[in-house]
Amino acid sequence: MRWNKYTLSTTTQAVDLISYTLGEMGIEGIEIQDKVPLSEEDKKKMFIDILPDLGPDDGKALVSFYIDPSQDHEDTIQRVLNEIYGLRDFVDIGEATITKSQTADEDWMNNWKKYWKPFKVDDAIIIKPTWETVDDVPEGTLVVELDPGTSFGTGMHHTTRLCITQIKKYLQPEYKLLDVGCGSGILTIISMLLGCREATATDIDPHAVDAAVENAKGNHLDMSRCRFLCGDVISDNEFCETVDMGQYDMVVANILADVIIPLSKVLREHMKPGALFVSSGIIDMKEEAVRQALLENGFEIVEVTYSGEWVSFTVRA
Repeated sequence: MRWNKYTLSTTTQAVDLISYTLGEMGIEGIEIQDKVPLSEEDKKKMFIDILPDLGPDDGKALVSFYIDPSQDHEDTIQRVLNEIYGLRDFVDIGEATITKSQTADEDWMNNWKKYWKPFKVDDAIIIKPTWETVDDVPEGTLVVELDPGTSFGTGMHHTTRLCITQIKKYLQPEYKLLDVGCGSGILTIISMLLGCREATATDIDPHAVDAAVENAKGNHLDMSRCRFLCGDVISDNEFCETVDMGQYDMVVANILADVIIPLSKVLREHMKPGALFVSSGIIDMKEEAVRQALLENGFEIVEVTYSGEWVSFTVRA
């Protein structure tokens, strides 16, 4: 089957916001091309011997996404453009024109794997694609095997790194953890490998749950101490009962600000008194809205951390 590929011409400074917006619209398989050089810190974290010569950074970027031929393309593209044009108040979106081409499904669904290499989250954690190998791993380093499939969560994004950092800082071995919007399962897997007692991971996307289960098995987790459930903890009361009430010492959610805000209204029911909630996926322009929602729903702000344009809140129930 051939898929329609749409490529948006924009600017490097708008890429994060555009990716965030496309994700909110449910568009997966986003590909970004630019000439932004890796920082020295990024080079040290990635296991790449030879970096490609991209030429000078011209501030331009291409964001490509793919749509099933059976979908209504005209309506989808118009909605995309309407959302992108709405970002002009916040960032320079450049040309913001879209071109169309076609590609076979195997081209975009698998070719990205050639470019995703093992990398360090910090000096003690290496995230490794399941199809790659890492030699000379330092003693005491945690190596996480991951195949994200089409799910969000390779660990490379600012938001995931923010969550991992806070989990490492606050997680205790006796903790029971809830991961809302687990995606590839990366936060649950790292928590369990760091010694978490039990974990429950949820996502509204059944494909994400399937990927998370396979990744958990690939990291040899004790599946009797973790479970992966498909459902909505915000609006599905029956599912909430399945997830358990008042049981969790820590909750993590690397989703989106517009999901974290309503999530904060119902989450305390699942948490023990004094439990911690680590959230990210929050673009900086929505920081205050999330802060207000957390405070209004009775959370005490313990720490706010930043990376690029992204924000993470660690709060206490």
